[in-house]
Amino acid sequence: MAAGTSNYWEDLRKQARQLENELDLKLVSFSKLCTSYSHSSARDGRRDSSDTTPLLNGSSQDRMFETMAIEIEQLLARLTGVNDKMAEYTNSAGVPSLNAALMHTLQRHRDILQDYTHEFHKTKANFVAIRERENLMGSVRKDIESYKSGSGVNNRRTELFLKEHDHLRNSDRLIEETISIAMATKENMTSQRGMLKSIQSKMNTLANRFPAVNSLIQRINLRKRRDSLILGGVVGICTILLLLYAFH
Repeated sequence: MAAGTSNYWEDLRKQARQLENELDLKLVSFSKLCTSYSHSSARDGRRDSSDTTPLLNGSSQDRMFETMAIEIEQLLARLTGVNDKMAEYTNSAGVPSLNAALMHTLQRHRDILQDYTHEFHKTKANFVAIRERENLMGSVRKDIESYKSGSGVNNRRTELFLKEHDHLRNSDRLIEETISIAMATKENMTSQRGMLKSIQSKMNTLANRFPAVNSLIQRINLRKRRDSLILGGVVGICTILLLLYAFH
């Protein structure tokens, strides 16, 4: 009886190791597929969108991804079933020391199963994210190419509208600069006019405060005018006398 149960346990361990080896190989291939898909997507993004080869390669890789994901999920399910049978066997074992050793072995297989499951879901999530991003970028490139392949008349009109818009913006900028210069000139002239008014007001105030100075200035101006008249008269008389002398 003990030999039979021992053989059953060894058979379960053999199945678990075999499934773990298969899962390890599958996960390595699965990770390489995800990496190659990422690199091919980056290269395809730099190619001409008129080339249909990237689309075919992407479709083939998608089918391969789905197939490998199903196979790995089936292997994980089988390994989970083997671990469950091993757990049932350890619970039914009667020897405590043997039971502890079996529990240690079972825990190691459970840890391996957990690591493989985590790695599978992580790789799968990365692949799906890359594929969704590639689909989005493909849609954007398609829209761009569709826009570029539009009628030449519409493109020409668009270019003309853009140029006219630039001209209008430049004109607005020049007008704003001219208005700014005119406003600055106006402010400068207003400031100068204020200064002249202030000087004139101070002169009037000074003249009103000192009437003697004002009358003195007026007399000086009258004397200068009178001296100018006298000098002009003398010069005129001398000129007439010289003319009379010259003709006689």
